[in-house]
Formats: sequence, C-alpha cells, structure tokens
Amino acid sequence: MGTLNSNNNPQTQSNFPKFNPLDPEEFRTQAHQMVDFIADYYKNIESYPVLSQVEPGYLRTQLPENAPNRPESFDLIMKDVQNHIIPGMTHWLSPNFFAFFPATVSSAAFLGEMLCNCFNSVGFNWLASPAMTELEMVVMDWLANTLKLPKTFMFSGTGGGVLQSTTSEAILCTLIAARDHKIENIGVDEIGKFVVYGSDQTHSTYSKACKVAGIFPCNIRVVPTCIESDFALSPLALRGIIEADVAAGLVPLFLCATVGTTSTTAVDPLSQLGQLAEEFNIWFHVDAAYGGSACICPEFRQYLDGVELADSLSLSPHKWLLSYLDCCCMWVKEPNVLVKTLSTNPEYLRNKRSEYDSVVDYKDWQIGTGRKFKSLRLWFVMRTYGVDNLQSHIRSDVRMAKMFEGFVKSDPMFDVVVPRRFSLVCFRFNPNKEHEPGYIEFLNKKLLDSVNSTGQIYMTHTIVGGIYMLRFAVGATFTEDRHVISAWKFIKESANDLLRKIVF
Repeated sequence: MGTLNSNNNPQTQSNFPKFNPLDPEEFRTQAHQMVDFIADYYKNIESYPVLSQVEPGYLRTQLPENAPNRPESFDLIMKDVQNHIIPGMTHWLSPNFFAFFPATVSSAAFLGEMLCNCFNSVGFNWLASPAMTELEMVVMDWLANTLKLPKTFMFSGTGGGVLQSTTSEAILCTLIAARDHKIENIGVDEIGKFVVYGSDQTHSTYSKACKVAGIFPCNIRVVPTCIESDFALSPLALRGIIEADVAAGLVPLFLCATVGTTSTTAVDPLSQLGQLAEEFNIWFHVDAAYGGSACICPEFRQYLDGVELADSLSLSPHKWLLSYLDCCCMWVKEPNVLVKTLSTNPEYLRNKRSEYDSVVDYKDWQIGTGRKFKSLRLWFVMRTYGVDNLQSHIRSDVRMAKMFEGFVKSDPMFDVVVPRRFSLVCFRFNPNKEHEPGYIEFLNKKLLDSVNSTGQIYMTHTIVGGIYMLRFAVGATFTEDRHVISAWKFIKESANDLLRKIVF
C-alpha cells in the first residue's frame, strides 16, 4: 500500500494558512524592505561592473528546474536576487554606462509607476477608467506645448496624442493607418505597389514594421547617406527615387524621417522632406525617439522645424526625460484616420459614452487592447521637476558630452568622426593617419573589447559610411563630470596599453 502524499491530504492542507496574495500589512513591510534594497542598489551601483561578466546559460545552473510547490520566504527570494540576478545584470543606470542611448530614471517617475501598479487599471476605453484616459490626454498636450508643437497635434486643437510602449509600435500604428487610408482611396488591389522610404540611418525597427504591415520587402526603399551631409537623409536623392517609383507605376506611401539617428544622432531636414511628402501625397512620420526630448530646450527646438508638415510624430521620454521604461509619446494630426484603422468594437466593450463618440477610447489608438496608466509617470515627472529642471537636465548631459568631445579633439591620437549635436560623441582611435582603414577598424575593435571587458565603463560601436567608430553616449541619471573625466582617462590608458602590445 503506497504512502499518502501530504500535498493531497485535505487535513494537512487545512493546516496551512489561508492563501492571501495581497495582505496590506505584509505588503507594507515587504515594500519597505524592497525600497531599502532599491535605494541601496542605486547608492552602491558604481561598485558593480557595468557590463555583466557572466557566460550564456549561467542562470539555469543556479536555479531549480521547477517552480516551488510551497511558498518561499521574501528574504530567501531577495538573497537569490543578490547572489544570482545582480551578477547577470548589465547596469544601465550605472554612471559609467555610456552605451547605446541612456534609459533615464528619476524618483518622481518611480513613484508614478508605483501608483500605476497600485491601481492596476486596464484602461482600454474611457469608461474603464476615466481619469486614466483624461490624464493621458492632458499630459500629451502638456508635452506638446513644451515642445512648441502646432495645435494640429493636440487635443486642444484638431489632433491628439497617445502613449505607446516603444517607437516600434508608434511607427507600426501610423504605417497601418497610412496603408488603410491609401487603400480607401485607390483600392486594396494596389497594396502590392505601396512603397515606403527611409534612409540607411533610419532605425532598424522601421523595416520590421513595414514587413508586419504587409509592405513587400522589395518596396522598402533605403536611401544611402554620406559623411558630407552628416548622414542626414538627402531630399534630392529621395526625390529621384520617388520619381522613379512613380514612373514605374508604384505608389509612394510612407516616409520616416529621424531627429537623432541611433548611430550618430543625425537630423534629417524635416522642412524639405515634408514638402516632398506633401507633393507626392506621402504620409510623413518623424521619429524623434532620442533627439526630440532635447527640443524642450529653445536652443535645440530648431531640429523640429518642419514638424508642422508631418502627419505624425513620436519621441521616447524614457531615453532622456527621466520617465523609466517604457514610454513613447506619439502624436497624430488626424486621429480619426488612426482610429478608423485600429478600432475594435466587441459587444462586451460597448457603452453609451463610446457609442456617441464623445470620449477617447485609447484601445483604438494602439495595436493591443489593454494598457497601463503610464501617464502617471510623465505627470509626476513634469509636476515634480518642472520644465526648467528638465531643460537643465538635458543641458547638463550635453555639456558633459561637449567636455568629452573636447578631450577627444585635444588628443592627436583620436578623431571626432561626426559633429556632436546632442550628448553622443562618435570618435575613433587613430594614432597614425597613414594607416589603412581596415587597420584603424582593427585597433578600435581591440580598444573597445579591452575597455568593456574590465567592467569599468561600457561603450558601444557603430559603422556608418564604412567607418567603424566608437559611441560615447552621456545621459545616465547618475553620471557626473567625474565619471566622464575618469572614462576618458581610462580610454586613453587602454589605448596606450594597446599600442605597447602591438608591433607596427
């Protein structure tokens, strides 16, 4: 006769305390402990290697194969966080993180996210949580006003804005809206002729979104850029391509311009591109994911000149406006075009407010249905710090980047490859101007590997116009002058060590 499994014994189970996944007092205690852990992590973040030093698959060997059947203590879980999770983290919030673009944070945004999780609202339509919808509308107009966008992008005018998760979603939503609007005018049979345009510096997510939207890969035009134009999209080159497509019987559909490209922060000429899009009846989208945030400062607003000609605009406050991931603002001039494409109206979501078109239902402005109360983060950030402090934050990062650029320019062994616009410096190690490009690339790859392998700082690279270059992106919330100065000294030391090891 087999032994009785205690897990299946009703009497044994009755001895366990009643399951209560959210006890307010237990939450209070554990939340205080968690806040202490997070504050200590932030306080001591410089003690960790910026780039994780673990090998692929490390975590599977540290954790059990199956989830536990019985509860484990909060203390035990947090011990595993410290011992197993932290070592596998690349520390994006480290003041010595100079890779990619920063993912900025702040106390205000953290508190806003706490409140978002507290309410756990699923605000697919106005009725599901009126405050959630209306605060988002207010905040989107606040930021639009701060950026000095035309009223045609605001709810207080004739347009409106929505918080997406990422630029990828913003581009996909506007692309689908453009596609369906064009189909409505010329018929679905022509969809195979739709052509979309961007440059070789347009974010890689663009081509992915185009494919998802049903654009034939052969109809995705990638316009080459060059160092002479600082890798901006040439309106003249674009015109030639569009005219050739029209002559071939194809249908120009969508143009994506960028304010602050990922590789070098190039800025496309919006006014000229906008006029071109208008001439050929092309939906004009501006991706300002990185550079757009800087345009809250008057001295950078020029980079958005011409945005009045765009049909849609997106920027990501999680990159530079202290809002934590994920937060992408998207504005459109004609919300009805977007809503017509993305709206759903199942019986179980029908209500009088929505039926009479008297409210905004944000489920019809995005791909999915459910959505978080993300606007709380931006609302907290904008109210807690005010526009003046947000501008100071942008200017401080730019000033530190300018300082680093000065270091590079003053050293004959290094070159600044493209002009710095915002807080990214693209440079390379070039100790001998007579070396072949291939050898210079080899040296820079070695230098980057050497620097990153130590965990002291973290940078990334790019290749643009055939030139391999290093990217030094200033902007992590905790970064100060001393971190930039120390990073430059370390880069120089590593370069000198590299030269000593190499026989020319």
